[in-house]
Amino acid sequence: MSSHKPTVAVHKFSSCDGCQLSILNMEDELLDLASAIDIAYFLEATRAEKPGPYDIAIVEGSITTPHEMERIKEIRSESKTLVALGTCATAGGIQALRNFANADDLASIVYAHPDYLHFLKTATPISEHVSVDLELWGCPVNKAQVIEVIVALLNHRKPNIPPYSVCMECKQRGTICVLVDKGIPCLGPATQAGCGAICPANGRGCYGCFGPYREGNPKSLSTTLQNIERYPGETARLFRGISGYAPSFRKTADAISANVKEAK
Repeated sequence: MSSHKPTVAVHKFSSCDGCQLSILNMEDELLDLASAIDIAYFLEATRAEKPGPYDIAIVEGSITTPHEMERIKEIRSESKTLVALGTCATAGGIQALRNFANADDLASIVYAHPDYLHFLKTATPISEHVSVDLELWGCPVNKAQVIEVIVALLNHRKPNIPPYSVCMECKQRGTICVLVDKGIPCLGPATQAGCGAICPANGRGCYGCFGPYREGNPKSLSTTLQNIERYPGETARLFRGISGYAPSFRKTADAISANVKEAK
């Protein structure tokens, strides 16, 4: 039997580091994983670097600069399996808010010398630049799901990720529906489970940080939400939030905005 331990590299692109911290927060589980894998590259955790190729590359963050476009291609070429980790890597994340505005205008407002910056007009998920073998959504990701993904890859099986929406998690923890009971706008019916329904459990609506639920119906949900809006445009802004560049959320928000323009 081979004594070779699979090599794992963890890379960061434009992001807040929250998903990498979720990996570090595994604590005891991470120590167990370390006996089964060789963490060859993970600058958040260690300065030690081992050259590729790697069996598994875990990538956090979105692509927002020309340098990142080239770097992700290099990572893909030296990795057998590439995992996009978190909502920035899978849908552009908060950085993708620039995609609905003019990036040059935003840069001039924020920076005194924007001419020193080198950035792309859009912030995009990893999958728009290279092939991705597996996506794990979340802002930040659920550390238990990260463990499940790594263990599944090591055992050559499909990861067991919840195939339902946040609404099911509300039911599981006995949380009363904030949308039905309190009329609070909530993306739970259209959002992938994984967070444990933290926001509804604390009396506020889900804002979709785990991305679109594959079998959800955001178009239908948007109609319901527009009927209870607390201010004009709330529903479109909700869909254009942290996972707003995900195709189904983006399409829904665009349709709302188009309808508003037609009404005017």
